[in-house]
Amino acid sequence: MTTDTLPASSPNQRWLAAATVASAAFTILAGTLHLPWLAYVFKPLTTLLVIVYAWPRGADTPQVRRWVRAGLVLSLVGDVALLWPQQGFLPGLVSFLLAHLAYIVAFTRDTRFAARPLPFVAYALVAAAILSMLWRGVPADLRIPVLAYVVCLASMAAQAAARWRAHLDDADAGRLRTAALGGVLFMASDALLATDRFHGGLPAAPLLILSTYWLAQWCIVSSLRR
Repeated sequence: MTTDTLPASSPNQRWLAAATVASAAFTILAGTLHLPWLAYVFKPLTTLLVIVYAWPRGADTPQVRRWVRAGLVLSLVGDVALLWPQQGFLPGLVSFLLAHLAYIVAFTRDTRFAARPLPFVAYALVAAAILSMLWRGVPADLRIPVLAYVVCLASMAAQAAARWRAHLDDADAGRLRTAALGGVLFMASDALLATDRFHGGLPAAPLLILSTYWLAQWCIVSSLRR
């Protein structure tokens, strides 16, 4: 991770980073203590703060910025939907699927899709392994949406890695590596979420799922130049 990924380059950035961490902590606390009313406030607020962090970034790459912003807004919609775990699961899944498609578009504005095939092979194997472990626990009516979601998620993470590998000799390699790290963290977060939902009983689930999720979003945003 490069220094460009760090939030503390100015007082405003430091305050924004601190507010984001505090809001995320309250959301995790809400999940740990089963206080849904607390999550209704702080879960969308945390993603809104990440959007605020993103807004002044990426002026040199407007097309990438536009699609990253779209992915964040769609993620916010998904966050709100998942505040109702049962009724909102499918709308949330669709919202995040669209968010990953937006990130794929962002990551292909300067790099051909699958410009490096090895990350796609690696992420496909990881996704297949996760699905094979959890498939029996996925309800029949959710199997097709879940499969579509996993394909989009793995493709997003693989494209982020392929983009970085395609620009290893460029000055922007460090920033693109940060986006690739975001892809890894998104895969980890959703694997944890799926394990908790379809396999059951994941210890410290709110901490593990939400911390990796918002770190993923922060990394993707941090790949946009200040």
